[in-house]
Amino acid sequence: MTDAPYRGRFAPSPTGPLHAGSLLAALGSWVLARQAGGEWHVRIEDIDPPRTVTGAARAQLAALAAFGLRHDGPVVRQSQRGGLYQAALDHLLASGQAFECHCSRSVLADAGGIHRRCVRHQRRPDPAVRLRVPDGCGIAFDDAVFGHQHQYVDTAVGDFVLRRSDGLWAYQLAVVVDDAAQGITDVVRGADLLDSTPRQILLQRALGLPTPRYAHLPLVLDADGRKLSKSDAALPVSTAAPVATLAMLWRRLGQENLPPSALAGVDAFLQAATQAFRLDRVPHAPPPASSAMHNANATQHA
Repeated sequence: MTDAPYRGRFAPSPTGPLHAGSLLAALGSWVLARQAGGEWHVRIEDIDPPRTVTGAARAQLAALAAFGLRHDGPVVRQSQRGGLYQAALDHLLASGQAFECHCSRSVLADAGGIHRRCVRHQRRPDPAVRLRVPDGCGIAFDDAVFGHQHQYVDTAVGDFVLRRSDGLWAYQLAVVVDDAAQGITDVVRGADLLDSTPRQILLQRALGLPTPRYAHLPLVLDADGRKLSKSDAALPVSTAAPVATLAMLWRRLGQENLPPSALAGVDAFLQAATQAFRLDRVPHAPPPASSAMHNANATQHA
């Protein structure tokens, strides 16, 4: 990936309007893409219909435009890409790297939610499909913000879900397939997904796909330390004073104040931000434990 032209992306789930935490991730990923002279794409991750809010994707795109975060190319929607996910799943099943799992939710709960072997009391009409994670499977990578990371996937998460028992695609499979299909070289996103990255790298290797570079940005938390997407404080980000909001997020990213001329308007701010942004100034406080909603879904729909 290091020789490919820079391609970044922002991939919100349409579960509600953009809040400050989402906008921080969008701003950071947009600035890094423009700083590298690369492209920035938007992908709507709408593979979970029960959580999708009607009109949310449209509102999110409008908010991005109001803050000057213009994307390259058409918007991609995961709900329209089932064929790609099925092809990847078929490959993993045919190669023996994935398997149907008939374990019930209660059985998984007794094992602490970590699947290492199937205990079949009876076959289910709606089995989940899991990736077979080898014993002692250690995955290491270097994050541009958090530094060197290492996780034993077998003991941390176990055999993880690729297609849920309700027939819906799991986030881990969809994001890996889409990043490769879109030629994404750099994944810049919230730190709540830091612990998902080893699973995604393992899947990339299983599918013979390239591994992008990763940078995980700090979360915007409420007063109780909860991620905004799970908090009553997750109010829609206001577009009434876009420069002031961007300046607040800029400070959250640990950056030095921009010159007064940058406050003249959104375009002036983003131009100055692109020139001044330094990744080594981004704070890297650890995210709350088990903060990623994508992680919880894998167990809930086993």
